[in-house]
Amino acid sequence: MKVIEAESNTVLLENLEIANNPGARFLGLMGRKKLANNTGLLLSPCNSIHMFFMKFALDVVFLNKDGKVLKVIRNLKPWRISPVVFGSKMVIEMPSGTIPENLSLEDKTLSLVE
Repeated sequence: MKVIEAESNTVLLENLEIANNPGARFLGLMGRKKLANNTGLLLSPCNSIHMFFMKFALDVVFLNKDGKVLKVIRNLKPWRISPVVFGSKMVIEMPSGTIPENLSLEDKTLSLVE
Protein backbone atom coordinates (compact mmCIF):
# COMPACT_ATOMS: atom_id res chain seq x y z
CA MET A 1 0.00 0.00 0.00
CA LYS A 2 1.23 3.53 -0.83
CA VAL A 3 0.70 6.79 1.05
CA ILE A 4 -0.03 9.76 -1.21
CA GLU A 5 -0.62 13.41 -0.30
CA ALA A 6 -3.88 13.91 -2.19
CA GLU A 7 -3.62 17.59 -3.20
CA SER A 8 -0.17 17.42 -4.85
CA ASN A 9 -0.29 13.69 -5.64
CA THR A 10 3.11 13.36 -3.89
CA VAL A 11 4.03 9.81 -2.85
CA LEU A 12 5.28 9.84 0.76
CA LEU A 13 5.69 6.08 1.20
CA GLU A 14 5.85 3.23 -1.29
CA ASN A 15 5.30 0.40 1.21
CA LEU A 16 2.90 0.68 4.14
CA GLU A 17 2.52 -2.20 6.58
CA ILE A 18 -0.74 -2.39 8.53
CA ALA A 19 -1.25 -3.08 12.24
CA ASN A 20 -4.99 -3.20 12.82
CA ASN A 21 -5.41 -5.61 15.73
CA PRO A 22 -4.46 -5.15 19.39
CA GLY A 23 -1.37 -7.39 19.30
CA ALA A 24 0.06 -5.90 16.12
CA ARG A 25 -0.62 -2.33 17.33
CA PHE A 26 1.03 -2.99 20.69
CA LEU A 27 4.12 -4.55 19.10
CA GLY A 28 4.32 -1.96 16.33
CA LEU A 29 7.96 -1.43 15.40
CA MET A 30 9.42 -2.44 18.77
CA GLY A 31 12.43 -4.71 18.46
CA ARG A 32 13.31 -3.69 14.91
CA LYS A 33 16.75 -2.24 14.33
CA LYS A 34 15.52 0.09 11.61
CA LEU A 35 12.72 0.73 9.18
CA ALA A 36 13.58 0.63 5.49
CA ASN A 37 13.41 3.86 3.50
CA ASN A 38 10.05 4.36 1.80
CA THR A 39 8.41 2.01 4.34
CA GLY A 40 5.98 2.82 7.13
CA LEU A 41 3.49 1.32 9.55
CA LEU A 42 -0.20 2.22 9.78
CA LEU A 43 -1.70 1.78 13.25
CA SER A 44 -5.50 1.70 13.26
CA PRO A 45 -7.37 2.59 15.39
CA CYS A 46 -4.87 4.83 17.14
CA ASN A 47 -4.69 8.33 18.68
CA SER A 48 -1.37 8.17 20.59
CA ILE A 49 1.88 6.21 20.38
CA HIS A 50 4.79 5.33 22.63
CA MET A 51 8.42 4.88 21.67
CA PHE A 52 9.37 2.46 24.47
CA PHE A 53 11.97 -0.14 23.45
CA MET A 54 12.48 1.59 20.08
CA LYS A 55 15.97 1.79 18.59
CA PHE A 56 15.39 4.67 16.15
CA ALA A 57 13.44 7.93 15.76
CA LEU A 58 10.29 8.26 13.65
CA ASP A 59 8.25 10.81 11.75
CA VAL A 60 4.63 10.35 12.83
CA VAL A 61 1.39 11.50 11.19
CA PHE A 62 -2.00 11.40 12.93
CA LEU A 63 -5.06 11.14 10.66
CA ASN A 64 -8.80 11.34 11.15
CA LYS A 65 -11.17 8.74 9.65
CA ASP A 66 -11.12 10.55 6.29
CA GLY A 67 -7.32 10.73 6.03
CA LYS A 68 -7.08 14.41 7.01
CA VAL A 69 -3.79 15.15 8.77
CA LEU A 70 -4.41 16.32 12.33
CA LYS A 71 -0.85 16.41 13.65
CA VAL A 72 2.70 15.75 12.44
CA ILE A 73 5.58 14.93 14.77
CA ARG A 74 8.99 14.89 13.15
CA ASN A 75 11.92 12.98 14.64
CA LEU A 76 10.12 11.47 17.65
CA LYS A 77 12.94 9.87 19.59
CA PRO A 78 12.98 6.53 21.45
CA TRP A 79 11.58 6.41 24.98
CA ARG A 80 9.11 9.25 24.34
CA ILE A 81 5.31 9.32 24.30
CA SER A 82 3.24 11.31 21.83
CA PRO A 83 0.36 13.45 23.00
CA VAL A 84 -3.15 12.08 22.59
CA VAL A 85 -4.51 13.54 19.36
CA PHE A 86 -8.27 13.87 19.71
CA GLY A 87 -10.10 12.85 16.56
CA SER A 88 -7.22 10.70 15.36
CA LYS A 89 -8.26 7.28 14.08
CA MET A 90 -4.98 6.28 12.39
CA VAL A 91 -1.27 6.90 12.82
CA ILE A 92 1.42 6.43 10.20
CA GLU A 93 4.95 5.82 11.51
CA MET A 94 7.86 6.28 9.10
CA PRO A 95 11.63 6.70 9.27
CA SER A 96 12.77 10.03 10.69
CA GLY A 97 13.47 12.47 7.86
CA THR A 98 10.85 11.00 5.52
CA ILE A 99 8.76 14.17 5.78
CA PRO A 100 10.91 17.07 4.60
CA GLU A 101 10.95 20.08 6.96
CA ASN A 102 9.63 22.31 4.18
CA LEU A 103 6.59 20.07 3.52
CA SER A 104 3.59 21.18 5.54
CA LEU A 105 1.09 18.36 5.92
CA GLU A 106 -1.19 19.97 8.49
CA ASP A 107 -4.78 20.14 7.18
CA LYS A 108 -3.84 18.09 4.10
CA THR A 109 -5.37 14.72 3.24
CA LEU A 110 -3.38 11.53 2.76
CA SER A 111 -4.70 8.71 0.60
CA LEU A 112 -3.87 5.05 1.11
CA VAL A 113 -3.65 3.34 -2.28
CA GLU A 114 -3.08 -0.33 -3.12
